[in-house]
Amino acid sequence: MNAIASTVVSSVVVALPQHDIGIREAAALSARLAYVLMCFTLCWGIFTATGWIKRLTGLQAIRSGHMILASLTLATGISHAVVFVLLREQSLSLTGISVPFTGKFRHTLGILGLEIMIAITLGVGMRRFVKYRNWLRFHQLAYPAVAMVVVHSWFGAIANGHLSVLWLGGLTAVTPAVTLTVLRFTPPRVLIKAGLLSAAPAATPPQMADIDPTEAPNRGVNGKKVQVSVDNQRCRRYGICQAESPELFQLLADGRLRYVRDPDTGSRAGAQAAARSCPMQAIQLQEVRSR
Repeated sequence: MNAIASTVVSSVVVALPQHDIGIREAAALSARLAYVLMCFTLCWGIFTATGWIKRLTGLQAIRSGHMILASLTLATGISHAVVFVLLREQSLSLTGISVPFTGKFRHTLGILGLEIMIAITLGVGMRRFVKYRNWLRFHQLAYPAVAMVVVHSWFGAIANGHLSVLWLGGLTAVTPAVTLTVLRFTPPRVLIKAGLLSAAPAATPPQMADIDPTEAPNRGVNGKKVQVSVDNQRCRRYGICQAESPELFQLLADGRLRYVRDPDTGSRAGAQAAARSCPMQAIQLQEVRSR
């Protein structure tokens, strides 16, 4: 019986077209590349958004690098899906690779994750036409999209017998991405207490905004008045400061940044969080001793 079973299996393997074997190898290679590039894209995006690269290396992260990695991720991900249409046996239709909930659960996760990433990429060009907060919330859908693709990849590796490869390379790539994502959404106060972040240093503002305060000067701790300034030459209007502290910073529809020059004592933490998160380090805080 064992001999008969082995003969049947070998005949099945021989009967599989060489064309399909090559297509499946291309699908596996593109899947692995997309997986690793996706993890790198997430890490680079977090480094860029928080300005951690500058603090760690002294060099400013370039946002275009995040876009390049994202484009490569989408290219390899789309290639992974399209090659299944080229299979001669058990091929998928265009509907099968583009419409979720028509196949297996792992296929549904992969399709949803890839399509959300494509929508986010297209939404980058719509940033100037919608409110920044709404655009940011939509952009943050990339986190659940990455989680969907990771689960899709692991289930696919189990089904295809490639778990050992993904266990070694996949776990290595996804661990820093998960770690950085957790740190990205951890409140700044917790990171400071843990020693992972330092408070923003006081510096002389390069260009103080010409805004007349409507209230009396606010006093900070130790009898010092806290002032906020933004270097217009460095600011690129990413709006990350608004996400961190909307009560102090507001990105207007015409691209101008409006901010509070003299925040009250209760808003100092928000000002420090915005200064730390600015990828261009354009926000400066200064403590002036009151007279």
